Amino acid sequence: MNSADAVMPATPPTLSALDVVKLYHDRSKHRFEAYAQGPGMLDWDAQPAAFRRYEGAPTVVLPLISDGQQNPALHEALERPFAGIADTRQPPGLVSLGALLQLALGITAWKTLGPDRWAVRANPSSGNLHPVEAWLITRGIEGLVDGVHHYRPEDHVLELRARDDTDTVPQQADAELRIALSTAMWREAWKYGERGFRYCQLDVGHATSSIAHAAAVLGWSTHELRPGSHSLSHRLGLDRDDDFPPSRHPQSEREEAEILLAVGFDGTAPPTPQPDPLLSTTNVQWFGKASQLDPFPRYRWPLIDDVARATRRHHDTALDPTPAAPTPVWPGASVTGHGAADIMLARRSAQRFDSGKQMSHADFIAVLQVLGDRLQDGRLSASISGMMAALFVHRVDTLTPGIYLLAAGNNPPPADPWGEPVATVFCARGESAGLVRLRSFGQVELHRLARSLHCHQDIAANACLALGLIAPFDDAISADPAAYRDLLRAAGQTGQALYLLAERLGLRGTGIGCFFDDPVHKLLGLSGSSHQTLYHFTIGLPIDDSRIESAPAYPADRALHQPVNRTPT
Repeated sequence: MNSADAVMPATPPTLSALDVVKLYHDRSKHRFEAYAQGPGMLDWDAQPAAFRRYEGAPTVVLPLISDGQQNPALHEALERPFAGIADTRQPPGLVSLGALLQLALGITAWKTLGPDRWAVRANPSSGNLHPVEAWLITRGIEGLVDGVHHYRPEDHVLELRARDDTDTVPQQADAELRIALSTAMWREAWKYGERGFRYCQLDVGHATSSIAHAAAVLGWSTHELRPGSHSLSHRLGLDRDDDFPPSRHPQSEREEAEILLAVGFDGTAPPTPQPDPLLSTTNVQWFGKASQLDPFPRYRWPLIDDVARATRRHHDTALDPTPAAPTPVWPGASVTGHGAADIMLARRSAQRFDSGKQMSHADFIAVLQVLGDRLQDGRLSASISGMMAALFVHRVDTLTPGIYLLAAGNNPPPADPWGEPVATVFCARGESAGLVRLRSFGQVELHRLARSLHCHQDIAANACLALGLIAPFDDAISADPAAYRDLLRAAGQTGQALYLLAERLGLRGTGIGCFFDDPVHKLLGLSGSSHQTLYHFTIGLPIDDSRIESAPAYPADRALHQPVNRTPT
């Protein structure tokens, strides 16, 4: 526990980037003996600001999805079920960009309980703290000047952060769009301490997958680009010290450049020459000053700064076109007929589960198909292979309660044989994944085990099933320490896909970031650090709290407003 002036020792300057990643991951583990270093107390009245504004920046008000009633093509796209990238392509413009951002990152409802009021968003976040900020880099899109725009979900507007001098930039015939994500890491570290870096990367994965799903509804593709961290930070203006509030602990106000996505409006990977012309900062006019996140940060976590530095990419990395997240392909059996927009806007994290709910066998196979699809080599990231899922199966028709393991057909478990084969699951794209039973348990014994391993949380024991995503750790980070972010993001992407599937099955999911790392490894027979559990997830029938009231995400009369362009011409 730290006081306002006490600081955990930073890592020695002689450590390599790989050593820093290993040290961070080990020190941020929860153990039965003690949780990872975190704040000794929380003052919820002093929580960091949930939204960031750039005061003085010109704004463009985006249309809401409810305006799509006036656009038959968009309305039809939003009503269709998920089926991969839609064949009908929506044209780029304010209407389609508004739909993309609302479906992926917008507010979906305001909740109140007594004097407390908070927003629920389309993209999930650890503790609903939302460290992720989104940016559009645009060129040739009607209604927007060329440059960098910050998305403000609080009122669904774009703030012009940087205006490009188009006279000095080579012009393309077609519209171009990049979507960048940054993280205000203090939002997570404020509550979770040193483990907060992990949760930020999981949330980047959630947001990336959420964007990929929303883009697919519009008939667009998203592909990851890999500029150097400094290049992306410079393009977004995150290195402009004078534009951020002064602070006793400056890192609490700063943002970390995370990821850059290229959007293909025709559903294929757009051409992205090296260097990417949209990252040019020649003759840029800047606007706005960042609002303050926390005027009185109480703690510091230098280890988060250390691991952030150790996992940055120092040079642009040329990649073959790599999907930013697997495009959504859902199994057709046993699912509701709700449209894509309804599913995405209805996504919630369950707070409690009905401990008597039994999952049908068909629903369980649907979960395995979506999960197995994402475990295939190269599906989540070109640098990640061999991810597995350990399942705590509590109540599923035809299955004995116990611990199971799901691995892609081309990625056998670390030890063979590892357990009793149960089934081969054929995923939506035709690949296979194998399910084995590691150990059977009695219902009560498994309930106690799952609860204990998940920081004594009932939600892991009362769900129909809980699962942990197990990643090949040593090989990935030894090849490139920056892959630590990739591993966590890939886990977050998988969690987002499971969130949406659970909604479509008439159930609900909840991501769990609090679990006892090494005891989980011991249960699975894993030793050393060759494989590590990164993210856990539960699916079941939710029990809603009737005391919580819900209000619309945006005012009713907001849909009547036409987009207002307040950008200087």
